Amino acid sequence: MNNTHVVNTNGNIISKIELDKVSVHLIIVSFSLIIGAIMLQTDGNILAALGFVTAVSILLITFYRVDWGFFLFISMVLLFDQFHIPEADPITYKIDYFKNLKEIPYVPHFSAGVMNPVEFQLVLMLLAWFIAISVRKRTRVQHIPVWGLAVIFFISLIGALMHGLSTGGTFLPSLWELRALFYFGFLYFFVPQIIQTKEQLETLFWIFITFITIKAIQGAARFVFYGFSFRGLETLTNHEDPVFITLLIFFLLSMILLDCKSKQRTALFILFTPLVLGFFAGQRRAAYAGLFISLIAFVILLTGKERMVLLKAFFPFFIFGVIYCAAFWNSDSKLASPVKLVKSGFTTSKKEDGERYLSNLYRKFERYDLAVTFRTSPVTGLGFGKKYQLPIPLPAIPFPLRDYIPHDEILWILIKTGAVGFFIFWLFFDSLIIHGSALSKKTHDPYLRSICIVIVIAIINQMVVSYYDLQLTYYRNMIVLGTLCGLLPAIKNIDRKKSNEPVKETIYEEEAYSKSAAEIF
Repeated sequence: MNNTHVVNTNGNIISKIELDKVSVHLIIVSFSLIIGAIMLQTDGNILAALGFVTAVSILLITFYRVDWGFFLFISMVLLFDQFHIPEADPITYKIDYFKNLKEIPYVPHFSAGVMNPVEFQLVLMLLAWFIAISVRKRTRVQHIPVWGLAVIFFISLIGALMHGLSTGGTFLPSLWELRALFYFGFLYFFVPQIIQTKEQLETLFWIFITFITIKAIQGAARFVFYGFSFRGLETLTNHEDPVFITLLIFFLLSMILLDCKSKQRTALFILFTPLVLGFFAGQRRAAYAGLFISLIAFVILLTGKERMVLLKAFFPFFIFGVIYCAAFWNSDSKLASPVKLVKSGFTTSKKEDGERYLSNLYRKFERYDLAVTFRTSPVTGLGFGKKYQLPIPLPAIPFPLRDYIPHDEILWILIKTGAVGFFIFWLFFDSLIIHGSALSKKTHDPYLRSICIVIVIAIINQMVVSYYDLQLTYYRNMIVLGTLCGLLPAIKNIDRKKSNEPVKETIYEEEAYSKSAAEIF
């Protein structure tokens, strides 16, 4: 260590270590004074004080290690709730992590605060990354899969936004419509620049396992607390939580089938029961549809030998499922809840299931309205920020953007961007599916291949649930999907290095983005 000394006014010599201790104490005292001032200004609002400490901590962590800042960001996205859960008011919702700053009660109000904490963290990570690469002698950007189509896709979204605003659209609704998709785009391009090693992949998936399980346990605990019932509530979790749980289920299945020896496999095996209970507590028909289609996709992604092993292992469960459905198809027992939920998707009788029947009828009216709207501008679309037509008036629901964003967000893309934008949308995501599927066949490492399979399933699952529910405009969904899709380059490069193959597509110098700021500077 450098033995630097400082002479004080009394002529005493103070070592650098002592000076550093004084600096730390001064920082602690300063923090304490600021927190005390915040508590006084906000009449003892502990959330405001915690918010300040959290914000400063995020700032320091992100600039010290960009990947640590990213891991913290994903943890917060998975932990906090974007929307209110019926008859639940958890701290994970009270934090208001996804709200605009001007809507957060413990943040000083200013009318221009239309950014939210999510966007501040994204900007912060980008700034920290730029600073980190600016001090390196040789730095190139990591390869992005199907980047050309990705650019065209986001240009089409911007074009639809400009078209909508120039023909009478409103800016704020258009912002709400597009925010989640642009979060996806940001992470799709950004994640390959910071996730480069298998250790980082493992850390990321530990975060997925930990926080998705926490959300599953929240839902399962509510179900138990309500006396193993739903108390007439639509759901006991966030709408997107069962979608995330589906990914962990297939991650576990992949690791088992591919004989991947991993602590994460053991952890998921132990946590399987609470995850299933959490999925059940979600009560989302879209999630069940996504699970079924994901299972078909999973079977297709396997090799012939693996497929036969899976079919043999699951044949008893298939027989059990058939017997269960036959036995409880017309039952009102609590044990019949899953089959009743699936059956409600086909319900045509109000007598059988009044609430689900009305939900189905609402969606039919909504799709008719979308079809009529599409005819007004089939090529270029309506544009974002504009309401779709309501030839069949819809009942009032507690969703302020009802006339802008329908439940069927696949048709929403069609009416907003037109046939041209819809074609680009599917071309991009289909290309990603093909790219991920091809990569899963070439990947040698079973752990990396399991992740690759999960990524493909995540895309397919997202498209299925978005057909039934508002899932392309949910922040958490698109942040997770963008992160997963951004992992494809890392999987390719890590697997090639392990198998001693040349990494042709890599166009960056792999210096550690995971190095600390102290090491860089």
